[in-house]
Amino acid sequence: IMDSEAFRVHGKEMVEYVANYWENIREDRNPLPDVKPGYIKDLLPAEAPQYPEEWKTIFGDLEKVVMSANTNWHHPHFFAYFPTACSYPSIMADILSGGISSIGFTWKSGPSMTELEMATLDWLVSALGLPDHFKNSHPGPGCGIIQSTASDATLVAIMAARARAVENVKREPSPFLNWVAQSEVGQAVGSTIKKILARVRQNNEEEVDDGIIVPHFHDPTVFEKFIAYCSDQAHSSVEKDVMLCGVKLRKLKSVKDTKLNNFTVTAEILEKAIKEDRARGLIPFVFVASIGSTNTCGVDFLTELGPVCNREGIWLHVDAAYAGSYLLCEEYRYMSEGMEMADSFNYNAHKAMLVNFDCSPMWFKDGRQATRYFTVDPLYLKHEHTHDATDYRHLQIALGRRFRSLKIWFTLRSLGVKKIQEHLRGLNERAILFSSLVESDADFDLFVPHHLGLVCFKLVKGGNAATEALLAAVNGDNRIHIVPASVHGTFFLRLAVCTPNTTDVDIRFAFSVLKELAAPILKNL
Repeated sequence: IMDSEAFRVHGKEMVEYVANYWENIREDRNPLPDVKPGYIKDLLPAEAPQYPEEWKTIFGDLEKVVMSANTNWHHPHFFAYFPTACSYPSIMADILSGGISSIGFTWKSGPSMTELEMATLDWLVSALGLPDHFKNSHPGPGCGIIQSTASDATLVAIMAARARAVENVKREPSPFLNWVAQSEVGQAVGSTIKKILARVRQNNEEEVDDGIIVPHFHDPTVFEKFIAYCSDQAHSSVEKDVMLCGVKLRKLKSVKDTKLNNFTVTAEILEKAIKEDRARGLIPFVFVASIGSTNTCGVDFLTELGPVCNREGIWLHVDAAYAGSYLLCEEYRYMSEGMEMADSFNYNAHKAMLVNFDCSPMWFKDGRQATRYFTVDPLYLKHEHTHDATDYRHLQIALGRRFRSLKIWFTLRSLGVKKIQEHLRGLNERAILFSSLVESDADFDLFVPHHLGLVCFKLVKGGNAATEALLAAVNGDNRIHIVPASVHGTFFLRLAVCTPNTTDVDIRFAFSVLKELAAPILKNL
């Protein structure tokens, strides 16, 4: 059984293994493994071992069981999805987090975990150019927290928006009481009416009946009237989150914008949907804006949509999972103009900011309000600092949480903002190169102009079928890895520059592979 001395020896071996993996990934690995589902059943016994095995034996099984079947997201020829970031300082942080093995659900259960998170998220507010009211140190009610993923963050935002909407509905007195209060009779007995209205509001507080707890912000009879909005380009997680919240979702059809020539939702589209849905008796309560959509890296511009949401009392959540990291560079902050109107904002530092998974910073304009919706206070979680310290358990789904802020702290201190900016600009430069290769070739066409580190393209001839055939050829070839998308009936391919190891040579190699595999498809048209 491994003791501290053995851990020192084998821990160094594992560090060597990981370093060698990164150093030799180009020569030793392919982007995708050559395995089929169920491969592992021939490699593992049906039952767990009853007695300890030698670490040497376990370590020796890594290649055949794990690494030979691993998708290598950091291979320089991996161009699928969006990046999953990593760096040596970030890996070091995870080693320490795992070694400490704390569960920081309250300040008392992890003072350094809580306060380092608060401080590093304040660093990010400044570094990303976000409004100061998001800072934990700001005198206002704003706050920041690290969620696991953007999917989790959006779910929390929608649940908070739903709770606020229930409160707003319950605060509204009945039309009859309003009529009486405004009538001559009501004027004469105004004090009585006020007492009645106060009683109505008091009855909206949390009730306990025969052990059944009914929070004042939970009302399924109201939920069925609630409707959420997002672009038809929003990530699939938004649809899943809305489904989990038990409310309706309307995907608004995006149009081409005049700034990026990419897909967006306009103020007119949102206003029209709100008007139509209210006429149907529905209650619009949240709009999830996308900054850097998965399909094409489109942007829902907050300067357009923010005033509508604020005027109509609709929670504005901003999902910038991929593109948020680019706000470190001032030239990309056109995407975040109007952020002061957002109720919540989230991005994945683990996509492009050289911080490995999982690390998804999220900010609330009014964290005190949001905290009320997630607070459950059993005696065993209370402590002497409950009323003057931050307990992050109140702003997430799970109770336990890892020491994620170490990754931000180590990475920002080891690399500095300037180095990360250089990395982000490098991803964009590689994308510009690939975009120029597409534009200069008669067989290929851009679907939308490149944006950040993403290029969307298709074959000029043969329609969707030809581009689908090219994807199948790429997948069968296994030299590069890309994934497709479809917008308003057009099928296209996405090339995302995913790793700092990807060079101009790799970009030209990827295009040459696509040209080679497209040739027979085009010849047979």
